[in-house]
Amino acid sequence: MNLIPKFDPVRVFLEPWSTPELISWNSQVILMGLLVCWASGMIGSFIVVRRMALMGDAISHGILPGVIIAFLAFGSLEVGPMLLGACLAGLACSFSIEWLQQNSPIKKDASMAIVFTSFFALGVTLINLQTGHLDLDTDCVLYGEIGLTPLAPNITLAGNNVGNRSLWVMGLICLIIVSLICLFYRQILLTSFDATLAHSIGLPVKSIQQFLMLLLALSTVASLESVGVILVVAMLVFPSVTASFFFSRLPSILVCTFPLGIAYTFGGFHLAYWLDCSIAAAMAITATVCFIAALGLCPNSFLWKIVAHKKSPHN
Repeated sequence: MNLIPKFDPVRVFLEPWSTPELISWNSQVILMGLLVCWASGMIGSFIVVRRMALMGDAISHGILPGVIIAFLAFGSLEVGPMLLGACLAGLACSFSIEWLQQNSPIKKDASMAIVFTSFFALGVTLINLQTGHLDLDTDCVLYGEIGLTPLAPNITLAGNNVGNRSLWVMGLICLIIVSLICLFYRQILLTSFDATLAHSIGLPVKSIQQFLMLLLALSTVASLESVGVILVVAMLVFPSVTASFFFSRLPSILVCTFPLGIAYTFGGFHLAYWLDCSIAAAMAITATVCFIAALGLCPNSFLWKIVAHKKSPHN
């Protein structure tokens, strides 16, 4: 029994695009992956700069009970109620972490771990209690199924089919996130690097932080059923950290989010086609490989030091 299937480049790279039907189906999968990578990567760049990567993980997991409670309250898995529930749960998660940090001897990292595991466990329990009534399970939450994106219902406008609803929703949210970050870039940038200075000139530092948490919740809930929590968390951290090996300025890191998103999406898609595994997991693996490659090739890496040492005239 072979653990890894034999690599056939024709099957892996050409077969997914061999017929019009496959091109139509797989193009929607690729587009969803790109939108998730770009939306999460833009927010994640600021979260990493603020040294809040674990907070991003906490919010991504913590919104789950909000999504389930919204379904129980509205009886619908439509985007509107889910976004409302996710945003409220995200704020509750953030406030709970801050309250624990300020009113107990627990340090910030421990308070994050306690809150996000508690919220996520509550969400999983609610899902299990609603088995048979809720078209969502724990596997879907963790891994999603981006490969089934084309099965989402289409949007009809004035009697005309305008396309896949999931793609339209994710595209709109990606556009909103990019637009808001561009609009409030200076304020977010200043509060990210020097909160004391930002506070002294009258910027609402805590409000801007909650604003970022809301954008994070917005991105996560829109991509939850398609790609799951794992890919969202991976795309929050990997693009900015990988780009930071080569660039020190935040604008350059933000721009790198886009080509890295393309690499993660196409690389993960074809890797999953080869290994017959989850596309979301394969995208996360591709992001890991890119990170390791950047770690080895960046100017201050151990490989460069070895090369410089060998070229040294004293050797």
